[in-house]
Amino acid sequence: MPGNKYNGNSSIPTSRLERLLRERELRKSSRASHSNEATDNNLGVSHVEQYLDGALAAQTLDEGWERPDRIPSRQRLLVVANRLPVSAVRRGEESWSLEISAGGLVSALLGVKEFEARWIGWAGVNVPDEAGQRALTKALAEKRCIPVFLDEDIVHQYYNGYCNNILWPLFHYLGLPQEDRLATTRSFQSQFAAYKKANQMFADVVNQHYEEGDVVWCHDYHLMFLPKCLKDYNSKMKVGWFLHTPFPSSEIHRTLPSRSELLRAVLAADLVGFHTYDYARHFVSACTRILGLEGTPEGVEDQGRLTRVAAFPIGIDSDRFIRALEVPQVQEHIRELKERFAGRKVMLGVDRLDMIKGIPQKILAFEKFLEENSSWRDKVVLLQIAVPTRTDVPEYQKLTSQVHEIVGRINGRFGTLTAVPIHHLEVKLLVLQDVDMVVVLILCLSLEDRSLDFHALCALYAVTDVALVTSLRDGMNLVSYEFVACQDSKKGVLILSEFAGAAQSLGAGAILVNPWNITEVAASIGQALNMSAEEREKRHWHNFVHVTTHTAQEWAETFVSELNDTVVEAQLRIRQVPPSLPVNDATEHYLQSNNRLLILGFNATLTEPVDTPGRRGGDQIREMDLKLHPELKETLTALCSDPKTTIVVLSGSGRSVLDDVFHLAPFLSCFSIPTVSNS
Repeated sequence: MPGNKYNGNSSIPTSRLERLLRERELRKSSRASHSNEATDNNLGVSHVEQYLDGALAAQTLDEGWERPDRIPSRQRLLVVANRLPVSAVRRGEESWSLEISAGGLVSALLGVKEFEARWIGWAGVNVPDEAGQRALTKALAEKRCIPVFLDEDIVHQYYNGYCNNILWPLFHYLGLPQEDRLATTRSFQSQFAAYKKANQMFADVVNQHYEEGDVVWCHDYHLMFLPKCLKDYNSKMKVGWFLHTPFPSSEIHRTLPSRSELLRAVLAADLVGFHTYDYARHFVSACTRILGLEGTPEGVEDQGRLTRVAAFPIGIDSDRFIRALEVPQVQEHIRELKERFAGRKVMLGVDRLDMIKGIPQKILAFEKFLEENSSWRDKVVLLQIAVPTRTDVPEYQKLTSQVHEIVGRINGRFGTLTAVPIHHLEVKLLVLQDVDMVVVLILCLSLEDRSLDFHALCALYAVTDVALVTSLRDGMNLVSYEFVACQDSKKGVLILSEFAGAAQSLGAGAILVNPWNITEVAASIGQALNMSAEEREKRHWHNFVHVTTHTAQEWAETFVSELNDTVVEAQLRIRQVPPSLPVNDATEHYLQSNNRLLILGFNATLTEPVDTPGRRGGDQIREMDLKLHPELKETLTALCSDPKTTIVVLSGSGRSVLDDVFHLAPFLSCFSIPTVSNS
């Protein structure tokens, strides 16, 4: 395979597998050389800050610099997501402060040495004036970030409307909005128009900063239209798109009014990635069933152009969690937690207070376990950390009230009179004063309290005996990975929903459950609490090896490497296409010949086109009424009148149909090819 700038040295592997294996070993050796740089001291500094503050140092590298192993140092990577990894707060007319907001995507690019990343996205704030935009752009540039400025109306229609009210529920199998269907139908078109406009605004910013050779990596359901916008601007641009949520089955996706437009827009990308094989298979199935395209083992083919579709399971920065357990602050947290929960098994849930996380089902299953196992009532405690989201939405307010009610009932039945059912969590300090209750519900009270203090969270993971992940539907769920990374000492048990993407990676070492089956989850709790030390260690070791080898950095590097490879292979396929027919030579030979045979297809070749845009299978009534294209009648008659020319028409239509269409062409031979039945 011909090499390009980023394929490594002159020794070119003969297959994709060989190349990937070689590059994986190079990445491992590269990371090993940097591992000694980390110390306990820098663990106290925000890992996101460390990464983003490297921008100025990265900019000092010359574009052509190479390491001694001759691997090009930095390929520019434009990461395009709905939100930047920082949130902006205005302090004055031209003054901004930036608040770091950690996330899985940021963590995925930590430690990736091969790419120089630039982030493009919305800063989460409306900036209508040019002076404010200039000041914010300058401040963000120091963090490798480039803002997309969206006004309040676009944000409301695009983000709150189409993304959160249409796509997110559909992709999580919650269906389209059912309440006030008429109003939803009326607003749908305006929301979809805002969605496309917002995607074009993202594309405009990408185009302003794009340089030849850059890789553009688009993320999530917010930007499904972006690949098409980018390819319309520059067809040679390397574009990848990755979905962080599930992709539903084609039967669910086909209910979306804009189903075809979104699929075709995503197919403009060179590489389309998903967390699991199931999600990738659902996407290919949607393209074949809705668009009528051909699905292949490599992806989706449309008129000779192949869009690669593959699974790329994301991971975590496992080393960061493992190193954190040695920090004195974490050790102190662990000691305090062990004292407070002495003599009791600790079960832990860490979730957003969201419709898909299955928190009510989890707590109800725990209640059933306590009902059926009275001996465990004073020997186990469930800590449920719930981070409120979308607190202004009635459905989420109802969910919060429901969880409070269930927790209060359980603590009333099985706890003590002095127990307080809800304990609040301060971000900087974990407060667990009363531990006589059976369920402790820990809530972050403000929108700023997005997560536990990292050290406190690691300590909680470390002292946990059983982790409960009962998502009703989840793209991946990295809480399960974080728990495993912190369990090398305790060897705790993971109970994992089969509807979380992580089940396909950690399923062999976890206890898989159907979260809707309360009885099954309750039985799994008993199995986990009574599991022998030998089985716990065997299960943990299986998952620990996976979590520590399939890291977030490996995920990012593999995706971009595959994207580069996909573009090279596409260029090879173009080179291997047979040359075009030399029309002039063919015409000359045709005129000089005395015995000519022309074999023509019938449907869609000689007939009038039936225009049914966006409809899989077309209009069957109109397609049954086949007529010869009016512009071909004169030409076909002249050819049939030439004694040197014989014309054969092949068709799957019946002989009577062909006779009706060609009854004025006596020199034309028609052959009806019978359709093979499924039986």
